[in-house]
Amino acid sequence: MEKFLELFVVVLTAYLIGSIPTGYIIVKSFTGQDIRTIGSGSTGATNVKRVMGKKWFFITLLLDAFKGALPVVLAKVFATTFTGIGLLPVLAAVAVILGHSKSIFLKFTGGKSVASGVGTILALNWQVGLIIATIWAIITFVSRYVSLGSIIALAISPLLMYAFHQPIAYVGYCALGALYIIYLHRSNIARLIKGEENKVR
Repeated sequence: MEKFLELFVVVLTAYLIGSIPTGYIIVKSFTGQDIRTIGSGSTGATNVKRVMGKKWFFITLLLDAFKGALPVVLAKVFATTFTGIGLLPVLAAVAVILGHSKSIFLKFTGGKSVASGVGTILALNWQVGLIIATIWAIITFVSRYVSLGSIIALAISPLLMYAFHQPIAYVGYCALGALYIIYLHRSNIARLIKGEENKVR
């Protein structure tokens, strides 16, 4: 019973942290606008940039990554059950990205979980996380498409986790997380195919 109580606490805490709508709070606090009515309707860093510029893009990006990493780090440090297979950090990671994309504080709307997803990967394995972040930055810089960088970087993440000999739970999380985030980017993929996706200037 104690094992499952700990599991419940980890998942609930991670989901609530993930649900903190960073981009929404920033835009609402400084402009009074609801970011969900602007641009793509996402609460993520890219949409924040449309309203508040590059500086707040990076601030939101870092805060969302921190938000993703924090519950996973806490689970790795303090969890006492299922430690052999790395289950609780992975469940914390899943709960975080679900919270970010389906925030309880925003009637289950939110962002596309890229920055928070990268934060979870950094917390699971910092080397893989840094490689993913670097791939994202390079592809985004060269192509000027944030969505393309996000999709490719996260699609590679399970292969990198496997290459670094991480627990199978970490590999599985990256595979499922990549599929979920690609699904959230389905409208971006359609625009990329049509050549209508917005570029980062």
